[in-house]
Amino acid sequence: MVLAEDSALLRQGLVALLTEHEAVSDVVEAADLDELVAAVERERPDVVLADIRMPPTHTDEGIRAAEHFRSSAPGLGVVVLSQHADAERALALVAGGSRGRGYLLKERVSDVEQLVAALHAVRRGESVIDPLVVDALMQHRMRFEEGPVARLTAREREVLGLIATGASNSAIAARLHVTSRAVEKHINSIFSKLDLPEGEASHRRVKAVLLYLADSGAPGRTAHRGRG
Repeated sequence: MVLAEDSALLRQGLVALLTEHEAVSDVVEAADLDELVAAVERERPDVVLADIRMPPTHTDEGIRAAEHFRSSAPGLGVVVLSQHADAERALALVAGGSRGRGYLLKERVSDVEQLVAALHAVRRGESVIDPLVVDALMQHRMRFEEGPVARLTAREREVLGLIATGASNSAIAARLHVTSRAVEKHINSIFSKLDLPEGEASHRRVKAVLLYLADSGAPGRTAHRGRG
């Protein structure tokens, strides 16, 4: 894997954590966007873990790198790290497709098992969105009646809201006191009403959540923007 982080202290700490994990064979370091792109071209890694803000501009280098790799390194999994739950950055990350993309808060990196699980998920082509980022998006719900989410019943909205928190089907069933089969029926109905094509369930779930969150946002919403 390639790790891109301009803070030497954090980068070294992450390298120490990751290299001790049995699932990680090698970590190549990069300190800025140019080094990241060069390392990926040279090493052809399975996955990238990158700060969302790095030199030269400290704005959205991680997002731009992830977009660049869609064409230069198809199939490469990318997880970006941010100090803040920036809803707009998260949506920008998956604007070109959610497959193999992840967005985590830096506070998660101390849990190496969770971090490695996220890296494995994007390597498999899945998507990982930090629950706090999902929460930040959901706080702006104001326009259910104006978008495709209006097609959903109250119960379907409730199910989709729980999916957005990362809950599994069994967890949703327990929360709503219904059977797992009932939850599956609700989810299939949600996919149908949101016009999501057939495909891998994990991808459809992420697309449904993103549609739900984007449709729920208010014009002029703001996202906390600090240095990543």
